[in-house]
Parts: sequence; C-alpha cells; structure tokens
Amino acid sequence: MPMKEIASWALNTAKSRGASFCDLRIVDERNRSLATKNGKVGHASAAETLGIGIRVIAEGAWGFAATDDMTRGSIERTAAQAVAIARSSATVKQYDVKLAAERPAVADWSGPCAINPFGTSVEDNIALLLAVDKELTSVKGVTLAEANLSFRRYEQWFYSSEGADIHQVRTTTGAGFAAYSFHGTEIQKRSFPNSFGGQFQNKGYELIGELKLVENARRIGEEAVALHSAPQCPQGVGTIVLDSSQLGLQIHESVGHPIELDRVLGMEANFAGTSFLTLDKLRKLKYGTELVNVVADATPAHGPGLGTFAYDDEGVAAQCTPIISNGLFTGYLSSRDTAAMIGQERSGGTMRAEGWSRLPIIRMTNVSILPGEKPLTFEDLVRDTDDGLYMQTNRSWSIDDKRYNFQFGCEIGWEIKGGKLGRMVKNPSYSGITTEFWNSMDAICSRDQWTLWGTPNCGKGQPMQTMGTGHGAAPARFRNVEIGSAYKGS
Repeated sequence: MPMKEIASWALNTAKSRGASFCDLRIVDERNRSLATKNGKVGHASAAETLGIGIRVIAEGAWGFAATDDMTRGSIERTAAQAVAIARSSATVKQYDVKLAAERPAVADWSGPCAINPFGTSVEDNIALLLAVDKELTSVKGVTLAEANLSFRRYEQWFYSSEGADIHQVRTTTGAGFAAYSFHGTEIQKRSFPNSFGGQFQNKGYELIGELKLVENARRIGEEAVALHSAPQCPQGVGTIVLDSSQLGLQIHESVGHPIELDRVLGMEANFAGTSFLTLDKLRKLKYGTELVNVVADATPAHGPGLGTFAYDDEGVAAQCTPIISNGLFTGYLSSRDTAAMIGQERSGGTMRAEGWSRLPIIRMTNVSILPGEKPLTFEDLVRDTDDGLYMQTNRSWSIDDKRYNFQFGCEIGWEIKGGKLGRMVKNPSYSGITTEFWNSMDAICSRDQWTLWGTPNCGKGQPMQTMGTGHGAAPARFRNVEIGSAYKGS
C-alpha cells in the first residue's frame, strides 16, 4: 500500500472531524543490539516495528494518537481519537496553539551509509566483540570486560494537511567497550572510545573500522589496572584541560538542556526540570568567554551526528542556530508552537520523537562548540599549560534541575607540570556553576582536534523518550576550577 494513500486516510478523517491542522509520521524501524561479557555473549536482540503517529490541532489544542495496525479502519479510528483527545484538551487549555509559518516541503533524503550494517552477519559482529574481549582479559588485573555493537535503521514518511511530503532514511551505528578492574574495595573503569556505550554516528558499518576497537583494547585494559596504583586526584582550585568527549558531555548538560525552549517556558519539567535561561537573558547573558561559540546544527554539512537530519518531525528543514556567539547567549532550541509563543518568525527545527508511538518534543540536534580559529594541537595546549590536570572520559555527572550547579567525574587524569603530561591520577573530578565555568575557558584546540560525538541515551519527557544527540568538541582549557571534590581519597 502506498504510504501517501495511508496518509490520506488519516488526513481526511482528521479534517472531517474538525481538526484545523494535522500531521503524521509513518515509521519503519529496525534495530540490532549485541554485547559480550568476559568471553561470552551477554546480550543479543533484534527488533522491527512499523506504525503511525497522528498529531492534530482541534479547538486550539493538541491531540495525538498512534497505532501499529496499518489497516484503513484502524488508521481512521486513530485519527478520530487524536481529534477527540484534542477536543478534551481544549476544555483546560490556557491559550490557543499557534504555529510559526512553515512552507510545506516535498523531499526525499537519506543519510550516509557506505556499508549497510544489517548486511553484516551476527556471527561476524560477535567475533569482533570477542576479539576485543580477548585483548582486554589478557591484561592481568582486568576483572570484567564488556563490549557492544548496535545498529538502527530509521525510515520515516511525514505528511501534513499543509501539503508536506517528506521521506527520510537514517542509519545509526555505534560501538564501544569497557574494562573494569576490581581491587580491594575499589573499582576502576576505562572505556573506549567513550563511556556509556562508546561512539555513535549516523553512518553505516564503516564507522566500526574507523574506531579501531581491537587495536586500542590492550591499552585501555592496562590503564584500568594502572589506576589502582595512581595517586588520588588532588583537591583545590586550579587549571583543567578536558578531552573532547568530556567537553561534549559538559555541553550536553550545561548548554544543550537549558536551551530547550519548552523547558524555559515551563511546558516540560516532569522528567528533567526547567532552565535558568529565562527569556530575559536572550542576547544579554554573557555565557562564556569570547572563545565560546556554540551552535545547534542539524544540517548534514555539520557531520554524521545523531542530531543530523534533513527535516525535523514537524517538517521544518534542518538549520544551524547560533546558541552562544563569542560568549553571548543568542539562541534557543524551538518548535513551531514555542517559536510563535516568543515572537519568532520560524521554528528552529528541533522537534523529534523516539518513534511512531511518541509525540514529537524539542530535542537537542548537534549542539557543538566550534573549534578555535588559530591552529592549536593538544600538544600545544599542554605545552602552554604550566600547571594543571588533564581529564579524560566521563565517569559520572550531577547537575541541578535548572542546569546551573554541576559536578563531573572522569575515568582518568594526568597531571600537567611545566607544559608536559606527568603522572596518572585516579578519580579526577571538577565542579562549578555553568556560566562561571564557561567564562573560565581560555583556550580550545583547532579543527583537526575536533570530534563529533554521539550520545544515544538522552532521556526527556513523560513518558520518557530516549533519543540520540550529537556534540562536537575539541580539547579545551579552563582556569580557576574547583577540582577533586567528587571523590574523597584515603
């Protein structure tokens, strides 16, 4: 059955029931997830799902309903249900929903995928993970080895009563591993190429070759064991250098979430709180130093991030929105209705849903800090740092529900003395206040040191939706930071 015909059943029903607006997403999704643990398969799953989510405005209020029964009768009933929900919502509405204007698009787009990951065999996937596992467990002192792979193919058809007709296909690949070392009462962990699952990008199986998992496994295992003998991270106020993956998470928590306009307006506070970035701060708040330039960029030109697409889930084209410009707070993540609420002419194109059964909400795209314009390698950055700590790979984080006070712990650190990397330290951590922290950044490496990291597990909403976001970053230096308060050493 042609998708356009299926869409017409929903659109016609919504209109006949009195909806002033309707859009819908038909989603065909496929997933594969594999993991090994100490030489054995720890997890293996595959799933496929097809369904439709229908969103309407009736009597000035939103309604949403979804189904995986793709018969005509079911889809018409679901569209009618969405209208009925909107009418019920209208009885308690505070205002009529208004949408920023958007020209309906007709488009067909596919993200990069040189090697179809679903064309690779499960047996070969597991063999790769076991090869990583073997390298890790060959290191004396490694107690637990974990490795994982995951693939996703997400195909979506979007239609609206305004005339939008958009087809998109995105393929996501991710992989990583971790080595744990138990000794006495202490557990140390090293992850690669990042914690919380590794690295994820919107591309095909070619990513796996780029990551060089097996080649890095022994080194990571050795670092996990060596941490037990390393001195505790010192406490005090000093200079820190963050690797690009840790800086990516710092951006996620202290920039990405507070710029979500639904949080700012108090429309989404159930799961993750609100925001300190109230409307009066736009284009007035000094968020960071002149070197801090952050964008929310969903365009394919930004790279194969988990926040990359051609159109968002309400048919708005991908955009690059300046969030922090030479330290000044300049932009929010917005939708068609929230943009209209604050007088913006157009949505920032950041509405996305976890799948067909969920209502689209404002989500981070690729919220990235731009690299420095002057050539600066990591080695240059260290050489220019007389005394400090280099921290790598996130271990833990804590931040308040307005995203203002935070504390981060990393897996591993190194002292910097006289412009050189010195001895390893364990349990490194730092804390601060968001704006004070970004206003302490005095150096960031250039483009050749910049990586677009993928965070596949960002939670938001109620019921919670887990989504992928992207964060580009290069190693950067921060002065006068509170160090070492998270983990008390003996």
